[in-house]
Amino acid sequence: MPAFTFEKISPPVRRGPIAPVEQKQRGVIVQMLDRLVEARARRAAGQDKVETIRSDSPAPE
Repeated sequence: MPAFTFEKISPPVRRGPIAPVEQKQRGVIVQMLDRLVEARARRAAGQDKVETIRSDSPAPE
């Protein structure tokens, strides 16, 4: 028989709706990174279109 036992503690009871989480303003560095990523994605998408046009055209002989 154990010398001691642990008391089981039940979790606290929720008494209402959860408070909405405030949206924090994004940092300047994060905004700059977002702009860089968007510009890079646009350039990559533009390059993909150019490659597909080239592959569709007949090969020069």
